[in-house]
Amino acid sequence: MPPVKPMLAKSVARIPPGMQYEAKWDGFRAIVHRDGDEVVIGSRTGKPLTRYFPELVTVLRAELPERCVVDGEIVIVHGNRLDFDRLTERIHPAKSRVDMLAERTPASFVAFDLLALGDASLLDTPLARRREALEAALTAVRPPVHLAPATTDVELAGQWFDQYEGAGLDGVIAKPLDLLYRPDARLMYKIKHERTADAVVAGYRLHKSGPVVGSLLLGLYDSEGALQHVGVSAAFPMKRRAELIEELAPLRMESAEGHPWAAWTDESAHESARMPGAPSRWSGTKDLSWLPLRPEWVCEVAYDHMEGNRFRHTARFRRWRPDRTPESCTYAQLEEPVRYDLAEVLAPR
Repeated sequence: MPPVKPMLAKSVARIPPGMQYEAKWDGFRAIVHRDGDEVVIGSRTGKPLTRYFPELVTVLRAELPERCVVDGEIVIVHGNRLDFDRLTERIHPAKSRVDMLAERTPASFVAFDLLALGDASLLDTPLARRREALEAALTAVRPPVHLAPATTDVELAGQWFDQYEGAGLDGVIAKPLDLLYRPDARLMYKIKHERTADAVVAGYRLHKSGPVVGSLLLGLYDSEGALQHVGVSAAFPMKRRAELIEELAPLRMESAEGHPWAAWTDESAHESARMPGAPSRWSGTKDLSWLPLRPEWVCEVAYDHMEGNRFRHTARFRRWRPDRTPESCTYAQLEEPVRYDLAEVLAPR
């Protein structure tokens, strides 16, 4: 019975041998419960996503076995690749907007594990047998429901790691063949791309615990010479957060006047452009106020991949770069993966 939290993965540097390998999908993790006409889509936290994807409820009712629990990922495909920005738009309080987006940008569901079928729970069944049961249960499944590709060939998994990023995927998942399903436990392995970039530090937010740095606001210059916000770096030990306050003090500005992101302080500007510093459907009432810095310091950060013109996930601080000028930190330094057609990833095997 819902809610059931999904089994999770921990990061490793290389693809481990002797396992089952799958692509790492860049969407919303979802566990689908179907019991006859009743369909419940649970999120990673256990909260229901059902109301946000009404078009999926219809197809899941048609394509999945009559009674089952399936682990997978909700994705949106646009331009032959995954589009996470369009996916996040679906989390909206207004039913009218959800219904409009369901028609305009319908979602797909990629199934990669089977937790229950009929009266049988498969949580204590080894992965290899669960995969066989999943393939048998979804043998005739049709888009927009898909069976995730899987292989035990580590060399093929390496090819997927290199190629699939061009379709918007962000790595490979490795699962031991004898793995039992354990909700909320990090027993799988994820291998993600990691690259580095030099970015301008143009501001910071305070940590929720007090007057120490919570996150650094990062920027890159575009082709027209404008400093664009590209993400944040936030994972610091508490001692380092306090040290950063002292280090950054000489760059503190009394106000945002004259800062490249001065418009963030104007609430009306957030109505026409997506800018940090405004509450969103994700942040709710979270304090997103920020402190402006003169954009003079450069740091090297590690990131996995880009989503549009921003870092997809929180970047990891590596070091200060006093040898770099802010103006040299442009989008041109970023590596772009070779485009790959998502249809090739989802093609039946």
